Amino acid sequence: MEKKLSSVAKTFTPSPIQELSHFAQRCNAINLAEGFPDFPAPIHLKIAAVSAINSDFNQYRHVQGICEHLARTTKEMHGFDVDPQTDIAICCGQTEAFAAAVFAVIDPGDEVVLFDPSYETYEGCIRMAGGIPVYVGLEPPYWSLDSDKFMGSFTRRTKAVILNSPQNPTGKVFTKDELEIIAGACCRRDCLAITDEVYEHLTYENIKHKSLASLPGMQERTIITSSLSKTFSVTGWRIGWAIAPAFFASAIRNIHVKLTDSAPAPFQEAALTALRSPPDYYESLRRGYESKRDYLVELLAKIGFQIQLKPQGSFFLFAELPKNSSLSDVEYVKELIEQAGVVAVPGCGFFHTNLSSEKPSQVSCNYQKRYIRFAFCKSDATLAAAAQKLGEL
Repeated sequence: MEKKLSSVAKTFTPSPIQELSHFAQRCNAINLAEGFPDFPAPIHLKIAAVSAINSDFNQYRHVQGICEHLARTTKEMHGFDVDPQTDIAICCGQTEAFAAAVFAVIDPGDEVVLFDPSYETYEGCIRMAGGIPVYVGLEPPYWSLDSDKFMGSFTRRTKAVILNSPQNPTGKVFTKDELEIIAGACCRRDCLAITDEVYEHLTYENIKHKSLASLPGMQERTIITSSLSKTFSVTGWRIGWAIAPAFFASAIRNIHVKLTDSAPAPFQEAALTALRSPPDYYESLRRGYESKRDYLVELLAKIGFQIQLKPQGSFFLFAELPKNSSLSDVEYVKELIEQAGVVAVPGCGFFHTNLSSEKPSQVSCNYQKRYIRFAFCKSDATLAAAAQKLGEL
């Protein structure tokens, strides 16, 4: 019956990141692969969720208060006005918000520009919509944007640009100059932008997150997607949103209703408590992750990993293999699992660049098998246990 599957479904395989996480569970290995915290969510959020369930907020629901709060914080953080009645769609996590945004604007044959390396979900959504992903390779080791390469990726079929900043897997925060290049191209080419800003509160060393939508000419052509998941350590709650001009937000809301009908009702209620957290909460979160980042950077550097870009944001570290290692990223990860009982993610899964379309003299594909992604959104006990095991290698 396999021939009955759609052409897109036939190309999809299980996520290697989730497979590695399942493997870590089976063999009791330390999981530095998947990006979810292994420490408790904030207690006041859990109390709010339990209270919502006990108060019978258990049916289909739209909590308008979430939109009201997001409109206020968007104004505070980015300086532009959002109408909470028309410009926000609450979805089942950022993943669904992103998918609904793609389905709302991409037609078969439309081209969508992405930066490489990038998170795997984006391409899947584009292909399900019939769109064509076009990758622009960022320049290692600092993952810089080459303006000429970026501009050369546009054609008359280009419909949108995807931007994830702070970025998974590299931890890069796109600079103001890079954002201006992207914004300028979108305005000149009359293209849309869809952003993934789930790590908006996780930036380090006084680097501030700046939304692409805040640049001149971009609010009317940008769909922002984000969620509670990373900021509040509740990746399983599935409360996310899209912020966009009213006609985009309306289309996303209509698609969301067709896909899932409603985000989880009690967790929407608890989201109100989360989003009212004081500034001290966000600062404490940032300081805690910065400390975990520094711990992991020092640990990996000691065993020979090359870390030229210390993560500027997110909770991932994209580390280059030791110079004296002749192994590929996949081989090295297998060694980590077998010899140290530590699971990480081979970097090759985040690379998609079609190198055959570029001049060999301009690009080398060697680096695409030289990186491993580690997640540092783990408890201090987990990181200490990983340090002990890796130290025994």
